[in-house]
Amino acid sequence: MPAILLIKTSSMGDVIHNLPVVSDIAGHYPNATIDWVVEEAFAAIPAMHPAVRNVIPVAIRRWRHSPFGSSTRREFAQFREAIGEEQYDLVIDTQGLLKSAMISKFANGVRCGFDRKSAREPLASLFYDEKKCVEKSLHAVTRNRMLAASCLGYSVEPPLDYGITLEAERGDYAVLLHATSRADKLWEESNWIALGKELGMRTVLPWGNLEEKMRSERLAAAIPGATVPEKLSLSDAAQLLAGASVAFGVDTGLSHLAAALHIPVVGIYCSTDPGLTGILTCGRGINLGGRSGPPSVEEALSAWHNL
Repeated sequence: MPAILLIKTSSMGDVIHNLPVVSDIAGHYPNATIDWVVEEAFAAIPAMHPAVRNVIPVAIRRWRHSPFGSSTRREFAQFREAIGEEQYDLVIDTQGLLKSAMISKFANGVRCGFDRKSAREPLASLFYDEKKCVEKSLHAVTRNRMLAASCLGYSVEPPLDYGITLEAERGDYAVLLHATSRADKLWEESNWIALGKELGMRTVLPWGNLEEKMRSERLAAAIPGATVPEKLSLSDAAQLLAGASVAFGVDTGLSHLAAALHIPVVGIYCSTDPGLTGILTCGRGINLGGRSGPPSVEEALSAWHNL
């Protein structure tokens, strides 16, 4: 019964992309114990997977604002104690960054990660006992799965399984995920308005900060029947998505969460390559646009009808 620690701390989409690793390991080693180190803001995601035993939150994003503060030192000491309590057979860092590799050093067990040519930050490979080569041109989900498979000695096989489900009554509404971390990833507001008017169902526009709330309110004012919910926790957002008929989303973590929850998803990419980090499902999602430019409203509607 292997004891395994997974390290994938952030961001939201990256954490969701690591869920199939848990499903793969549990499928090959049903009695394995699987723990996961993740940024505190995203701790609800691995907790949704029934095969994850313990979620160990880390707060690097918050600690870096006050690295020498007394509360930071206290919380960091508590984190080191939590991660060091268990003796693991394998510590698998699927992040491939210096920060995640350094976290792996605090755990007890054989550390496994990407080799120098495969890691997002090559110096991270210096921290691993076992280093695996995984092609960088593959989708992030596939890279995660292949790394874990190589570390544990099994082959990656279909189907793709994120392993999370939520009990939710399916509603006749669409979720429009317009918010993202960079301005160049945004779809024009006029496109969202045109899409919302053509969908023929109620639309919901969640948000995460004041700027996003104001955009949601502008869009809702122009889309008949649209609603803007109160600020949602990650768990509440997952519940909203689980009950939706469809989600349309730009390059943002909630789009990937919708895909993981098995609802139809249309990914709208305006400046990034969906081949590496786009929506990945078993047939209920489609990616539109990319580095060459965003899709049209007509393309988004057509994709929804095809789904």
